[in-house]
Amino acid sequence: MRKIVFKFENDPDVEVFANDGEVLLDVAKKANVVIDAPCSGNVSCGKCIVKIVSGEVQSSLTRHITEEEYNKGLRLACNSKICADVTVKVPDIASAFKKKMKISDLSSEEEIKIFRTTQDRIAAAGIDNKNDFRIIDLTMNEPTIDDTMPDNERFTRALQAEVGADKSIRISYKIMIKLPKVLRDNNWHVKVLISNEHEHIVVNDVIDPKRKLIVAGLAIDIGTTTVSAVMFDMMDGSFLARGAMGNGQIRYGADVINRIIEAGKEGGSKKLKDAIVKETINPLIREMCASAGISRDFIYRMCIAGNTTMNHLFAGIFAEPIRMEPYIPEFFHLEDLRAGDVGVAVNPDAKIIMCPNIGSYVGGDITAGVLANTMWANPEMTLFVDLGTNGEIVFGNSDFLMSCACSAGPAFEGGDISCGMRAMDGAIESITIDMDTLEPHYNVIGEEGQKPVGICGSGIIDIISELFKTGAISPLGKFAKENPRIRYDEDGMGCYIIATEEESGSSKEVTLNEVDIDNFIRAKGAIFSGIRTLLMSLDFDVEMIDKLVVAGGIGSGINMENAINIGMFPKIPLEKYEYIGNSSLSGAYSALFSNAAEQKVYEIGSSMTYVELSTTPGYMDEFVAACFLPHTDASLFA
Repeated sequence: MRKIVFKFENDPDVEVFANDGEVLLDVAKKANVVIDAPCSGNVSCGKCIVKIVSGEVQSSLTRHITEEEYNKGLRLACNSKICADVTVKVPDIASAFKKKMKISDLSSEEEIKIFRTTQDRIAAAGIDNKNDFRIIDLTMNEPTIDDTMPDNERFTRALQAEVGADKSIRISYKIMIKLPKVLRDNNWHVKVLISNEHEHIVVNDVIDPKRKLIVAGLAIDIGTTTVSAVMFDMMDGSFLARGAMGNGQIRYGADVINRIIEAGKEGGSKKLKDAIVKETINPLIREMCASAGISRDFIYRMCIAGNTTMNHLFAGIFAEPIRMEPYIPEFFHLEDLRAGDVGVAVNPDAKIIMCPNIGSYVGGDITAGVLANTMWANPEMTLFVDLGTNGEIVFGNSDFLMSCACSAGPAFEGGDISCGMRAMDGAIESITIDMDTLEPHYNVIGEEGQKPVGICGSGIIDIISELFKTGAISPLGKFAKENPRIRYDEDGMGCYIIATEEESGSSKEVTLNEVDIDNFIRAKGAIFSGIRTLLMSLDFDVEMIDKLVVAGGIGSGINMENAINIGMFPKIPLEKYEYIGNSSLSGAYSALFSNAAEQKVYEIGSSMTYVELSTTPGYMDEFVAACFLPHTDASLFA
């Protein structure tokens, strides 16, 4: 056995043992050490770079590491086999999903504007913003030798008399455990939290009447790359905290296919479930509760919005059929799920609302997004595009809704791009390039003076559009100019230097090369071809689109003109475009706060038609035609 030591910038070292011949990335996975590996170890993305501090590994040169970098000890973890004791330095960006956790108290109006706007939009569509939680001040007669009614019956009868309902009262095992002491400690006078579920009145909690009771709800968007959450008071709608961090499953691959494959291995389903629940959601909840100053036991209801695969992996349900023809998920709508069932660290009896899936690759994040943008209530023809690791598209109005998903890959969230990263501190989110000098001018996420360390999705759209407009790259995405900012390697591959080592906030340049551009052209081609195929299946044309709504957390906003310029979105008037940010989270928030909105999201799920693009005739031809700047059919963007 060989001793492996993983060293981190600000965390304790991790020591494990491995057999000769084991792949370093696999050793890291077993040790719960996070190494950014979007391709899940296929030696294709080049993101799992580590530094050998001492010892050695068996590793060969690849196109991702120069000879100079190799001589400095840099290696691909997925291309390195254990042959001796070794100490490995893991770059900080690899564990960024933990270290870049962001928590805010939502005290600023700007922070909560998106949720209020969504709530107002849904209310305008005729949906009541009310839920069924009620706090009851309950007093009952103390038992005597002549009145020997058991506690649960005494409590139930008093509660039924108070609420005047014919429904049966449901008391969970957890409440039964605490009920005898709470009743006697408070002389049979208690504060009771109730809600309605089906034919029952559910007792959510019983506490000391003098104690302040906060009834918190937690909405969570489980993205393939990033998990976002918002916590608020279910009684008055006041916001308590908001948080976000990277999805801990990232070390098992950047896309859902790699994660499904990993989950299908022995013990894999538990690993993927633990990565999202124990390593991501629970730490996020802990920090949000600390920020809001409340106990996690006061979170009585949750809403989850994620794609079909994320929903399955969160629940620990076998996901393999999703990727195998005929692409059938285990469930669309999952009912009666409790936080205690899946190990979420809130009140164990908390009901979990799961926004319903539509198909194998259109999930609850899209039904939540459709709820949020209210296209289901309006007569105008709306095209809704959610940009993430998968690109999901919905077209329709109050009469019909058609949906599809295209495999855009992780490019919109920085994956498959050499200097790509998620939209967090240090990411270039917008950029312009001087027509004559090709000098870049960019905005970086973070505090004033923040130096760039990479580029996120919205910035990648800008830079490719700008390079194309200046003539620096051809319609094929190849560099076509000589300039100090453009460098060519020995094989003739071009590379644009966005920030030099001195200008960047890391030890490396921030660059964009032809492989990156090619990866992004395929991603934008998937989106445009998905739009065209969905519209043509209905015998519609882009001119019939009344409104185009774009969602996704790829930056603070998208320059729609640049997205059209590279052929990602159809050429329609800019006034028809609207960017609404993370509609999955705002939709989950609405479905959680309002019982009527919860029912509406279920209706949306059952009424939406799903089109499987991979089996749709003509889709691949559309995709190939779209892998060009802007398109092989120039008339579409004339």
